Amino acid sequence: MIAGFSAEQFLPLAAALFFAGGLTGILAGLFGVGGGAIIVPILYQTFVLLGVPEEVRMPLTVGTSLAVIIPTAVRSYLAHRKTGAVDTRIMRLWALPIFFGVAAGSFLAAFAPAWVFKLVFTLIAGGNGIALLIGRKDWRIADEPSSWPMRGIGFFIGLLSSLMGISGGMLSNLSLIMFGRTIHQAVATSSGLGVIISIPGAIGYALAGISKMSLLPPLSLGFVSLIGVALLAPLGMLLAPIGARLAHAISQRRLEIAFGCYLLLMAGRFAVNLL
Repeated sequence: MIAGFSAEQFLPLAAALFFAGGLTGILAGLFGVGGGAIIVPILYQTFVLLGVPEEVRMPLTVGTSLAVIIPTAVRSYLAHRKTGAVDTRIMRLWALPIFFGVAAGSFLAAFAPAWVFKLVFTLIAGGNGIALLIGRKDWRIADEPSSWPMRGIGFFIGLLSSLMGISGGMLSNLSLIMFGRTIHQAVATSSGLGVIISIPGAIGYALAGISKMSLLPPLSLGFVSLIGVALLAPLGMLLAPIGARLAHAISQRRLEIAFGCYLLLMAGRFAVNLL
């Protein structure tokens, strides 16, 4: 713990992080997202109160979020795979482009100012939320996507996800729906993409922060806080299968509306912070 910050002050924050871990697990299974939209604001505020220097605060937040997402994403993917709804062709098309996108984003995020993260999140989450609430099916581009356009989309999903500290579900879900996949197929496939994004993303942030170790709090591995991971990850991993079961018990339209409302809520949170 950083000097000057007492255990009495830290305990309420630890409780909030632990609760956020449970909420992360439910969201990961229900919407095929890793919960980064919940994790990032809480982690950022925690690091503010702990006195983490502003220079490293945002990359430490994003890197830790990606590390927290790893076990939740794995657990969520395994639960969805049992339903047979994961589109393995899309997974194969997107795996390598997403990896390169994550690598590029991990490099850029170490230098980007905080308002860039918030602006990108607001625009993407807000746009996705509005599209899902409108629910127009004629926005579909094709029933079977071609290879190269999908690879390009995959690269940008990886790039933006690593800049935002998310597992990519809010980006990949709408993309898959526009290519003729149902919301249930999109959610299931997105859960697998979270694994591809979170693991190399966390490794990239850990490596990117090695040169900043003197500015980072104790028990940090580059831009990854091991304390944050320990507090957030356990409940997320435990509760992800519950969210997955809920996703397949809800009608397609209700799931679209729920996911759209969730995205607009998160976009509004960051839009207020930009003002």
